[in-house]
Amino acid sequence: MEKIERLISIVMILLQKDVVSTTEFSKLFNMSKRTILRDMETLSLSNIPIYSINGVHGGYGIMDEYKLDKRLLSSNDLENILTALGGLGQILFSDEVEQTLKKIEAMISSSSWKSSIHLSFYDWEGRSEIIQSLKTCQEAILKRKLISFDYIDKNGIKTNRIVEPYQLHFSETSWYLKGFCLHRQRYRTLKLSRIDNLTMNEKTFNPRDYLLEQEHEASYQPQLVAIKALITPSVKDQFIERYGRKSIENYSSEYFLATIDVPQNSIGFQFLASFGTNLEIVEPKTYVEQFRNYLNKMINKYS
Repeated sequence: MEKIERLISIVMILLQKDVVSTTEFSKLFNMSKRTILRDMETLSLSNIPIYSINGVHGGYGIMDEYKLDKRLLSSNDLENILTALGGLGQILFSDEVEQTLKKIEAMISSSSWKSSIHLSFYDWEGRSEIIQSLKTCQEAILKRKLISFDYIDKNGIKTNRIVEPYQLHFSETSWYLKGFCLHRQRYRTLKLSRIDNLTMNEKTFNPRDYLLEQEHEASYQPQLVAIKALITPSVKDQFIERYGRKSIENYSSEYFLATIDVPQNSIGFQFLASFGTNLEIVEPKTYVEQFRNYLNKMINKYS
């Protein structure tokens, strides 16, 4: 952490806490006590009203009249923020996120931080591999620089792309990049795991009116088809999480009847096939036939 960032962090912590010891600051920033003492001298010379207290329970504080009104952010507010950031940290853990977590932990007035909510995500091996791509994309977005890469679509076709990056988007288990593709001359949403040889160019770009495109994208809905399927109790929870309890009704002692909307394409087939023998589509008959053809193509791979 740069010195200026550390000084700002010290002030943020002191604005929320009464007295913080040199030892606490030393552990928090992984710095020597001598470095912390020099930081306090620097802040004092900068007219920040810091005072010191000697003794076993001593440390550093900041004059009350300069402190933030604690009604702005209560301990509960800070704990909620910490919980949310903790979840983000498990999706994309970086030095910046770790430092932010430590800052907020230090600002919480309670002596022991124990959240009533714990977020847990699968520690996919590929997640660590994609972090560098995320950092490159994020840097390019902030600096408004073009990025170039090879992109392999779902059909295995590789193309070289030059893109104006605008936004990173995380959905379920995947990261996506939203930007304007100079090759296609249109806005595209590109899956990061399909990107190879990613580089940030020196050439900058003037941002387009991306908000208008976002509104257009929000109004777009893929073509869906309503289906009815018999499902076993073992997968009922997955349908509740995705479609809600109203989508499910009792059918027999062995099955529930689920009424859901799925994409009218291979993505819908892949989703339904993932339930294996725990699902049987019953309506509409035309969709049953299309799904059967999809499954037969899978079986033929192993004939």
